[in-house]
Amino acid sequence: MRITGISTHVVGTPWRNLTYVQVHTDEGITGVGETRMLGHTDALLGYLREAQVNHILGSDPFAVEDLVKRMKYGDYGRAGEIVMSGIAVIEMACWDIKGKALGVPVWQLLGGKVTDKVKAYANGWYTTERTPEAYHKAAQGVMERGYRALKIDPFGTGHFELDHEQTLYAVSLIEAVRDAIGPEAELMLEMHGRFSPATAVRLAKELAPFKPAWLEEPVPPENLKALEKVAAKVDMPVATGERIHDRIEFRELFESQAVDIIQPDVGHIGGIWETRKLAATAETHYMLVAPHNVGGSVLTAASLQVGFTSPNFKILEHFNDFADAEIKKVIKGAPQVNPEDGCFHLSDAPGLGVELDVDAAAEFPQQQARFDLWAEGWEQRKPKGTQ
Repeated sequence: MRITGISTHVVGTPWRNLTYVQVHTDEGITGVGETRMLGHTDALLGYLREAQVNHILGSDPFAVEDLVKRMKYGDYGRAGEIVMSGIAVIEMACWDIKGKALGVPVWQLLGGKVTDKVKAYANGWYTTERTPEAYHKAAQGVMERGYRALKIDPFGTGHFELDHEQTLYAVSLIEAVRDAIGPEAELMLEMHGRFSPATAVRLAKELAPFKPAWLEEPVPPENLKALEKVAAKVDMPVATGERIHDRIEFRELFESQAVDIIQPDVGHIGGIWETRKLAATAETHYMLVAPHNVGGSVLTAASLQVGFTSPNFKILEHFNDFADAEIKKVIKGAPQVNPEDGCFHLSDAPGLGVELDVDAAAEFPQQQARFDLWAEGWEQRKPKGTQ
C-alpha cells in the first residue's frame, strides 16, 4: 500500500480553525487526522504542500515511524509547532489507515487496552457573562450533562500580577463554581501561563479551599526554574506541557520533577505514537498524562487511543459539547461523553472509528480566527467584531 495524496479541509469558527487532513492510498483506504492551530493555519497548509512532495507521496502508511522520522529530520531544520503539527495530522491518518486495513481499532495496535473508559472534563463551558451567578448556572449545566469534572480560568486578563480587587473577584467565581458542582466533582484551575511565580503561589493559596484538582500552567512555559519555584510552594498537583511540541523537550521537565501531570497536545507533538512514547516516559517518573485537547472529534478520537492504552492516563479535555458544539456534525462516529458516568467508552470500530463528512465540513469555511487571552472578554470566545 502506498500514499497517493493528501487533501486538507479547514473547519472555521470565529475563535478557532480546525484543520482536517485526509491521507489517500492506492488501495482506496483513506485515513484522517486533525489539529487546531492558533494563528498559523495557512502556515500549516503551506508546510503540508511541501511535505507532500518531499516526504509523503509514495510512502507506506504502515511504516509510521519511518515517515515521522523523515518528516521531522529530513529537511535539516529544527521542527517546531508547525512541522510537528503537520507530522501529527499525517501520523494520525496513517494509524487510521492501518487500523482500517487490519480491521482493528488503533488502540489494539498500541498494545491493547488497559481500561474500558476514559474520564472527560469540560472546557469552553463558561462563554457567558463573567459573574458568579452566570458561572454558577453554567457550571450546573455541565453537571447536568453528566460530566464529573470541568476546567476554568477565572483570572480575566491577568498578566504577571493580579491586584487585590481582581483576586477577590476571581475567588468569588471559583466559589460559585464549586458550590454549583458540589464537593465530589473535579475542578481544574487554569492559569494559561499568566503569572509570575510569586503571584501564582499567592493565588493558589487563595483558591486552595476549593480543592482544585490541579494548577495548570501557573507561569509562562519557557522558564522551568520558575515552574520549580511554584511547585515547591503549592500543595496541589501542577500540570503543564501543551506548548511543548517535541517529545525530547520534555526531558528537562521530567528531570526537574516540577510537575505531576503532563499535558501534551496529540495534534502538536507529532501524533499518537509520539504521545504514547511520552506517556511511557512519564510513567517512569510517576507522572500522569492528561492531553490538551482543544480540537474537534478526530483529535479527541486520536487522544483516546492513547488513553485506552496508557496506565497513567488521568483524564481528557473536551470542548465540543459547549464551544462550537455544532461542528461535531462534520465527523461521523464522533466520540461522545456518556452522561451516566462522565466518561468516553471504548470503541471497537476500526482505525480511529471516525470519518470526515466533507460536505458538512464545507459549511464551516476557514475564518480569520482570533483567540487573545489578554483581551477583555476572551472567555466568551467571540473575537472583536463578532460579539
